[in-house]
Amino acid sequence: MDTTTQERVIRPARNIMGSLRLPGDKSISHRYAMLGAFAEGTSRFTNFSTGADCASTLGCMQALGAKVKRIDCDAVEITGVDGRVTPSAEALDCGNSGSTMRMMSGLLAPQEGCFTLIGDASLSKRPMERIRKPLEAMGASISLTDGHAPLTVDGRSLKPIDFTTPVPSAQVKTCVLLAGLQTEGTTTVREAVRTRDHSELALRAFGATLNRDAHSVAITGRQSLHAIEATVPGDLSSAAFFLCAASLFPGSSLVLEGLGLNPTRAALLDVLAALGAKITVLHLEEKHAELVGTVQISAPAEGLGSTEIRGELAAQLIDELPVLAAIGPYTSGGIRIRDAKELRVKESDRIALVAKNLRAMGAEVEEFEDGLDVPGGQSLHGATIDSGTDHRIAMAFSVAALRATGDTLIQGAESAAISFPEFFDLLDAAAER
Repeated sequence: MDTTTQERVIRPARNIMGSLRLPGDKSISHRYAMLGAFAEGTSRFTNFSTGADCASTLGCMQALGAKVKRIDCDAVEITGVDGRVTPSAEALDCGNSGSTMRMMSGLLAPQEGCFTLIGDASLSKRPMERIRKPLEAMGASISLTDGHAPLTVDGRSLKPIDFTTPVPSAQVKTCVLLAGLQTEGTTTVREAVRTRDHSELALRAFGATLNRDAHSVAITGRQSLHAIEATVPGDLSSAAFFLCAASLFPGSSLVLEGLGLNPTRAALLDVLAALGAKITVLHLEEKHAELVGTVQISAPAEGLGSTEIRGELAAQLIDELPVLAAIGPYTSGGIRIRDAKELRVKESDRIALVAKNLRAMGAEVEEFEDGLDVPGGQSLHGATIDSGTDHRIAMAFSVAALRATGDTLIQGAESAAISFPEFFDLLDAAAER
């Protein structure tokens, strides 16, 4: 997609068919980039995320002394700094990436030097107190502006902590673990709701030892990391848009190859199966402790049913909730979402934007502080969609538009490049019209 394009017209589809291989997982790419740049030796990653967010992480790590070499559009070589970064004279630009800013703060807090992290207008509104509190409990010096970026880290020796996350957040967990990796003693992170465990698996892949039980992970400091070679699995959060699209059309058949199927990320498959979609895992293997497989999905002849998402499930599905809500009108019984207040402090207020855009397409929807009620059995018409320059909103309503009557105009369509530059081309490839 031409990233200068501000709008995209989505025409209705008759079906979703074919076989796709998706770009590398954004969450894993962030972590591999950060750890490869921090490790000793040269790491090589293929199918690395093509999104702008992961490019921000690479750019920051390069500014801190790592050598980054793009081999082609989706392969990268990183020669690490062997545990000691070089402070940058310039501010570290995290772009739109909250993952970069939050996780890198933990990596930098025990390092010598002063580091300033900045972001775009959207990132500069997102909450950063959630990482300052545990890092300051470890003895770090973190300066914010009214709880937001710009964020300044004044590096120093830290002490280990036993920390319980108040809000489920893999980014906060990772931030504390990366600080603990460099801190004498054992640092423990406890969470009431288990979040995605890509950081734990990646740290182990790079040679670190962690201890994990059902609700906590502990890391002992002063461990060295060593370079690896890895292929990044396809991104399941990106696959969500295609899985939901295929579930809308009886007679559909879509195969997604090389997809990351980490159990802490795969709840979407359970939800779609509960709605009635037929999902088959055709192949499954383990690579660097991450499960990777080929998934086939087809829609039920009678259409999708209904579901309620709340509690731990809402936390696990936080990235996929916008597209699930966007297809809610096409189900027979609707979709109810609760315990998802975190959606209000993402790249946009995703609850408000989902409700606004569903109404623009003619749907009834009820908005709550922590979620949405989207009744089923509704018909949608084409409309002008306000993405709020939020990549997941732009992509979610592109999916909803496939079953609508008439064309839909996605404003801010270029925002998809944040995570998934190839999205519109792949959607066109899968859609039969």
